[in-house]
Amino acid sequence: MNNEAVNIFDEEVDQKGQYLTFLLEDEAYGIWIGYVTEIIGILPYMEVPELPNYIRGIINLRGRIIPIMDMRLRFSKNFVDYNERTCIIVTDIEADTVGLIVDSVSEVVTIGDNNIIDKPMMSTGISNQFVKNIGKVGDEVILLLDCEKVLMHNEFEKPLNEDE
Repeated sequence: MNNEAVNIFDEEVDQKGQYLTFLLEDEAYGIWIGYVTEIIGILPYMEVPELPNYIRGIINLRGRIIPIMDMRLRFSKNFVDYNERTCIIVTDIEADTVGLIVDSVSEVVTIGDNNIIDKPMMSTGISNQFVKNIGKVGDEVILLLDCEKVLMHNEFEKPLNEDE
């Protein structure tokens, strides 16, 4: 039993610098692997009225009701029909479970601190606020997301959980 506890601890330490990468169009994004609980294919979902268009609705995942967010729409990109490569990245961030719909999942990469740079100061585009840092893996550039800003709890929790 003690070995298991040590192994779990080792896994948490090993997660530092690990990011799950995914694609939206041809752009690579990454989220810290510690937020990811699982990756599933796209599931049928129920739309919920009066939510922002990027909150597609809710899914029933093994008895858990989870809101799902289309990352394309969140970043003001054009909607595309979901296909066999479309995935939902199920995340747990600050005790909130949310599914992120992405075009496809790429891989888990380890990015050392020396290959993570601050995002350059750009115009105040909506997508820019969600980028925390930029990661470099070989010749590839990965936009590392600030998941807490992407979720912006007050935008979708109130309509789902409160009567107005």
